[in-house]
Amino acid sequence: MKKGKEYKRRLESLIELDKISETRVQDVAWLCSLSQSEIDMLISLKLLIIKRATKIGCKKLADQFDLKMLRGIAFVLMENLKAEIKDSSLIPDMVKSSDFLDACNLLNCNNEVSSTVEELSTSVGADIQPILQGHVKDRGTKYSANS
Repeated sequence: MKKGKEYKRRLESLIELDKISETRVQDVAWLCSLSQSEIDMLISLKLLIIKRATKIGCKKLADQFDLKMLRGIAFVLMENLKAEIKDSSLIPDMVKSSDFLDACNLLNCNNEVSSTVEELSTSVGADIQPILQGHVKDRGTKYSANS
C-alpha cells in the first residue's frame, strides 16, 4: 500500500499546478504507463522550467505550464535524443540504445484509453479518481480520445 500512496503522490505532484486546463483522462492514463525514472524526469523537467521562469521574472509563464505542455516538451526532448543517438553511428551499441528509446513510454502519443478508472487505479495501486476531478462521471465508464 505504501507504494500506491507514493505513486499517487508523485502523479499528483505532476498535475497539481495545472491551472489552465483540466487534466484529461488520457494524460492520467499516459502518466500511469510511465516508469519511475520517466516520472522522475518529468518532475525534474517541470521543476526546472518553473524555477527558470520564476528566476527570469516570468511567473505568469510558470503558472501557464500544464501537463499537456510537459507531455509535449518531454516528447520533443526524447525525439531529439533518439535522433542524436542514431546520428552517432561511430559509437558501438548505439543501435541498442535507440531501440531502448523506441520502447520508452514518454514517446507514446496514443490518446486511446480503453481502461476504466478502476483499472487505472488498480495498475497504479491508488485511487486516481480525485486526480481526474470533473472528468469522471462513472467509475465503470471507458474513455476514448474524444472524451
